Amino acid sequence: MKRSDYISWDEYFMGVAVLSAKRSKDPNTQVGACIVNDGNKIMTVGYNGFPIGCDDDVFPWERTGDELETKYPYVCHAELNAILNSRGTNLEGCRIYVTLFPCNECAKAIIQSGIKEVVYISDKYAATMSTVASKKMFDAAGVKLRKLTPMRDEIRLSFRIEDM
Repeated sequence: MKRSDYISWDEYFMGVAVLSAKRSKDPNTQVGACIVNDGNKIMTVGYNGFPIGCDDDVFPWERTGDELETKYPYVCHAELNAILNSRGTNLEGCRIYVTLFPCNECAKAIIQSGIKEVVYISDKYAATMSTVASKKMFDAAGVKLRKLTPMRDEIRLSFRIEDM
């Protein structure tokens, strides 16, 4: 008889986004994204960090101060990284699983790439102009938004094969 405690597709893909976020070196906010086609195949993943060639030991991680001395002008968000990591693969009709609701800049990239659904866990910046603008653009472009409420609080990962 087959196992009955396996994870759903949504939990699987969001789990990949959460795991991708663990690659981020940002000391305050780690965000991950996973883009999936309509056949439930992972197309690409991304996390927030500096562009290739921009040393994360040299560029700032600060959140406040002179804007050029903060991370904001430099960090590439998880959603944009995932889209760029696709290297031109057609993302038309895909879903993006993201741990934090997309900002307006990422919303533009999501819409332009043809992604038709955004699945997210956190919308902690819902009241900001960036998020309000994102939702307005997603609505106008017909991009479906879905807050994921997982069936479980955690999924345990182990590198020990005996634990599988």
